[in-house]
Amino acid sequence: MRDGKFVSADRLSMPRRFASPFLLTAALGFLIPPAALAEVTVERSESGVTVKLDGQPFAEYLVQSGGKPIVWPIIGPTGKPLTRAYPMGEGADESHDHPHHRSLWFTHGKVSGVDFWLEGDDKGQIKHREFVKVQGGESATIITHDDWLGPDGKKVCEDERKLVFGGDSDARFIDVEITVAASEGPVTFGETKEGSFGVRTATTMRPDKGKGGQIVNSEGQTDKAAWGQQAAWVDYHGPVDGERVGIAIFNHPGSFRFPTHWHVRTYGLFAANPFMRAGHAIESGKTLTLRYRVFLHRGDEKEGKVAEAYERYANSAE
Repeated sequence: MRDGKFVSADRLSMPRRFASPFLLTAALGFLIPPAALAEVTVERSESGVTVKLDGQPFAEYLVQSGGKPIVWPIIGPTGKPLTRAYPMGEGADESHDHPHHRSLWFTHGKVSGVDFWLEGDDKGQIKHREFVKVQGGESATIITHDDWLGPDGKKVCEDERKLVFGGDSDARFIDVEITVAASEGPVTFGETKEGSFGVRTATTMRPDKGKGGQIVNSEGQTDKAAWGQQAAWVDYHGPVDGERVGIAIFNHPGSFRFPTHWHVRTYGLFAANPFMRAGHAIESGKTLTLRYRVFLHRGDEKEGKVAEAYERYANSAE
């Protein structure tokens, strides 16, 4: 930051943490030797950036959907979408509750008194300002700058998001590093369950559908017992088009308030929320950084070797 504002990476004046090799190192140490990793390509579009893995669809970063940037669709290693299409599109037998649950997103319900979690004219919006970097290779990197605006259009704060995409034939990942900056003065992320780094799973994966879906966390707690608990990771798995697949979210040990609390429900919501039990004030000109990996795998948490994958991710710290 300079004078409370992010400076573009090509100016070579970003804080040292933004130039960190952490995410790329984590990506290349993902599951297998780098030579076996798939090639990841990126293509700019009117709506954002499309990401492909060895030429096959993987994900799309959308700069605006329902008042915030999101990632949708997200295609798992079986070639099937692992997050709900609604309300951006329509999938088979999908539920239409909670339209603010848009595939993969980061928002919060109380930010200096403004609700960015729900949607509506009286809610806040996160507006994409610019792409800092869009690059493919052994992994793909997208870096953006975004402005958090209140219902009156007044800026509350800003963020920088770094997403790294990669994987192989058995598993895929999206690493996300979000740095929120108190660019306009002090900003408070208030205590509420309505947050923060969220995924809405495919409807058939829901435990409450009775089709074999399950939630499991790193502490061995399952389904409803996992709600509100602290854990290093949570895995959400179940059937999609007849094949068992899973989505895990890993909380990096270097992330703010590790291990995070989890706002995870049996109806498909899945969110890491470090502000669930206590709010946090960011001083004017200061920042707060959150780090997560979204891990897409075959099978349940055991077949997908989720615990082992988490250990490799956690040990990739600087």
